[in-house]
Amino acid sequence: MADTVLYEVSDGLATITLNRPEAMNAMNVAAKVALRDAAEAAAADPAVRAVLLTATGKAFCVGQDLKEHVGLLLADKESGSQDTMNTVRDHYNPIVKALTGMQKPVVAGVNGVAAGAGFGFALAADYRVVADTAAFNTSFAGVALTADSGMSWTLPRLIGASRASDLLLFPRSIKAQEAYELGIANRVVPAADLAAEAASVARALADGPTVAYAALKESLAYGADHSLAEALEKEDELQTKAGASEDHTIAVQAFIAKEKPKYLGR
Repeated sequence: MADTVLYEVSDGLATITLNRPEAMNAMNVAAKVALRDAAEAAAADPAVRAVLLTATGKAFCVGQDLKEHVGLLLADKESGSQDTMNTVRDHYNPIVKALTGMQKPVVAGVNGVAAGAGFGFALAADYRVVADTAAFNTSFAGVALTADSGMSWTLPRLIGASRASDLLLFPRSIKAQEAYELGIANRVVPAADLAAEAASVARALADGPTVAYAALKESLAYGADHSLAEALEKEDELQTKAGASEDHTIAVQAFIAKEKPKYLGR
């Protein structure tokens, strides 16, 4: 992986760290490629049981690197192409698909401002631990763009269509406490504790029943846009799978023995 994004796997936990602190982790082409590759690697690796997505410096990610972007746009105008805007198809979409679709939980440790695509990446995670000094901003309309990085799908499902429209049409800074009240943040912690708390949450998930977590993740996504009858059928399918896992047997045996289960992730 390029040094714009750091990737490390330790005892079942993959940590993906956005690493352009001098640019507030803005996404230039190199960073987008590296993040896409890291997310897809974590999704495909059976040894990875949970993922922590976080960042270095004062910001989580301010979205597109507009300094690079404007140069690419001008080059497109000279050549008559539209290659620059292919970044949604080539980078943002695969990143979000990997984060939301992987059969393991993803935790976002939001250490600072998350704007535009950075906000979208945080929303693509299953759980968000947020520093009390962090903030969110949709940003897109402020630069005459529409939503990408999955935000048209994730944001209204978290906070409702009306609030999502408000935040997308009238971008503003959403402080950590408001983000918690809206349902964007799952947990708000002092900034000094963010790294340890996010790692602790991700570690707990990496040590947990991976098959059950994957089923829960799939069930929630499926239930968001299917009927109750269809959701019940999906629950039956996924519960059968979870019930056949080694971890379910381990959990039941540990419950009877009044011991803490030690899951294998299978």
